[in-house]
Amino acid sequence: MNLGGFSMFDLYKAEAEQHGRALSDGLVALENATDPSLVEPLMRAAHSIKGAARIVGFEQVVTLAHAMEDCLVRLQRAQEPIVPARVDQLLKGTDLLVQSAQVAEADVPAWNTAHAAAIADLASRLQQPAAAPTTTMPQEPAPPTSGPAPAAPAASAPAAAAPPPSAASTHAAPPPTAASTTTKPVAGESSVMVRSRNLDRLMRLSGEGMVEARRLEAMQARLRAIRTRERSLEDLFDRRRQRQDVSDLDLEQAHAAIRNEVALLEADLQAHLRRTEELSTTLHHEAIDCRMRPFGDACLTIPRTVRDLARSLDKDASARLEGQSVSVDRDILRKLEAPLTHLVRNALDHGIESRAERAGSGKRAQATLRVSASHQAGMLVVEIADDGRGIDLGRLRAKIIERNLSTPELVARMSDRELTDFLFLPGFSTAKAVTDLSGRGVGLDVVQTTVHEVGGSVEVQTELGRGTTFRMRLPVTLSVLRAAIVSIGGEPYAMPLARMERIDRLDHDALEHVEGRLAARVNDEVIGLVRGDELLGVPGDAQSGALAVVSLRTRQRTLGVIVDGFLGEEDVVVQPLDERLGTVPHVSSASVRQSGELVLILDADAMAIDAARRLDEGTLRGAAAGSEDARSRRHRVLVVEDSLTVREVERQMLTRAGYMVDVAVDGLDGWNALQRERYDLVLSDVDMPRMNGLELVRRIRADRKLASVPVVMVSYKDREEDRLAGLEAGATAYLTKGAFHDRTLLDTVADLIAASAG
Repeated sequence: MNLGGFSMFDLYKAEAEQHGRALSDGLVALENATDPSLVEPLMRAAHSIKGAARIVGFEQVVTLAHAMEDCLVRLQRAQEPIVPARVDQLLKGTDLLVQSAQVAEADVPAWNTAHAAAIADLASRLQQPAAAPTTTMPQEPAPPTSGPAPAAPAASAPAAAAPPPSAASTHAAPPPTAASTTTKPVAGESSVMVRSRNLDRLMRLSGEGMVEARRLEAMQARLRAIRTRERSLEDLFDRRRQRQDVSDLDLEQAHAAIRNEVALLEADLQAHLRRTEELSTTLHHEAIDCRMRPFGDACLTIPRTVRDLARSLDKDASARLEGQSVSVDRDILRKLEAPLTHLVRNALDHGIESRAERAGSGKRAQATLRVSASHQAGMLVVEIADDGRGIDLGRLRAKIIERNLSTPELVARMSDRELTDFLFLPGFSTAKAVTDLSGRGVGLDVVQTTVHEVGGSVEVQTELGRGTTFRMRLPVTLSVLRAAIVSIGGEPYAMPLARMERIDRLDHDALEHVEGRLAARVNDEVIGLVRGDELLGVPGDAQSGALAVVSLRTRQRTLGVIVDGFLGEEDVVVQPLDERLGTVPHVSSASVRQSGELVLILDADAMAIDAARRLDEGTLRGAAAGSEDARSRRHRVLVVEDSLTVREVERQMLTRAGYMVDVAVDGLDGWNALQRERYDLVLSDVDMPRMNGLELVRRIRADRKLASVPVVMVSYKDREEDRLAGLEAGATAYLTKGAFHDRTLLDTVADLIAASAG
């Protein structure tokens, strides 16, 4: 059966995974609280899986879920005690249920056969009542929490009118309760499955809708200009009327009609603009909401992981989850799962002490591992904190020296932040011995790499004997970025706030020269400085006032990038670069500002790495020399491209190289520009509305005045027949998207202009 593109088996898999995770979390909570009232949501989850498995013919799952349900009924009725051994069996059964959600429908018979013996044995043990333990470990009260409790305890109260299902019940599976879902649904809400490509299309359309809405502001400005001219016309008519050249009545009637028409049109336009902006903004926010998931979805396995790993290490620890309802982009949430799991395991293995150590230091027997999420200043902040032994910074210093990563003199002067940054180096470990969990130096570097991939940062705070906190700062969504807008070479650029250490203004007398390189003391640290226009290769002018400096951090140090100035902070909608651009140095994506102006989003990590390399190698050049070199080549180029992003990137690339650049939005617009201005070269796309690139180049070649102008065509189409079609139409050169990856485009433009001039 197919339900809106999803088969019945697809729905079973989703339900088995959802209820299986609820069972895992609920069983861990049940073991800690040993409260029979917490069992009913677990019974419902097992019963739901049993009913769904029966519908799709997953017989081994039916057998296992039935045995688990029987066992849970006995626990709820207090017919047997809640002991760790029984919880272990139920968790083992839960693992098999979750595993069944990963099986393809065609593989069900094979899975049933492969697991039949294990399931029969486990089901038999679950049917046998467990004996009460001879000794029990005293339970300490759990510490108060400021955030919501895990899902299972939070929804432990049974439904008022729902009797507990028995093992023999055969009625249809009840709807999932709050304990079997990640977040408690609001009354009247429902969930639907949405394919990711639909969401991506919705995001793109909503972004384009915002751009179109902002263009109406320019139309409104033109209308204001018309009204100004209308007033001038009124004055002119007044003077003519005084000379009795025309009838006063005719002039007044004509003028009144024009004035009324313009006034009505302006009022309609203002209302339309206001409504369009409201609708497009609402559409965009709705699209973003479709991508958001609760942070708790990334924490589903954490309570179970803490429980099982602590038992294997003979430690006593519990997980405390906070901020589970905080909204996070689904793509970021997916990338968060691996770093979260590693940091949790790292805390249990390295941070949390043994029972004896905690008793000797006067701590509670049970350690607490807190995983929390919150929104702060437009960013998602995720913390993994333990109340364990903390990091021995003295031992860390010794390890850094032992591995020749720095000199003893420098290590002695390093701050705590600088020292803990070494923990993220590949292969670095402070573990005394290699175990299954640690000692190989693999993990924290992967955490940092993953966080950086989504435009975030990670830092460590630790206090010896008190515990350690890993704090990740991430964008809430990959679709919208909180950025600082900076000016470099007279052009605006966006820099992700999450990747910036700080923003400062420095007087010229605060600058120093260290080994021939520019430096300054920022936040009690001497950092090297690099000009932003030099990194981007754009012309720049010397600054006479205070310098604007953005501090960026590599793995080992902080450095500063000098920019022209700061233009404020904005939430920018991230648009990926067109594929034809390939990899543009130091640029990660693009966006359209609230003013409607296109802005490139800088890759802060790439800039920091390049700046560090230049400082180390002494390859910094004078900005003035580069600027004069650029100014000496003032040839005029026309860029004809219908894609806003590609058009702007081409313009900026050519401008950086020293050319005067005009742009046209399609072939017809380009042809009109060629009638008005003289150009040394035309750079054109192929597929465009109104007039495509092939038609444009044919017109150019047929025009006596323009026939000698070089035309470079750039297209997605990289087949030989496409290239030949462009050259046969009259193109001087035909480039594909790979030309943006290196200097091919700029070299081609320079060679053709030089040949044409010669």
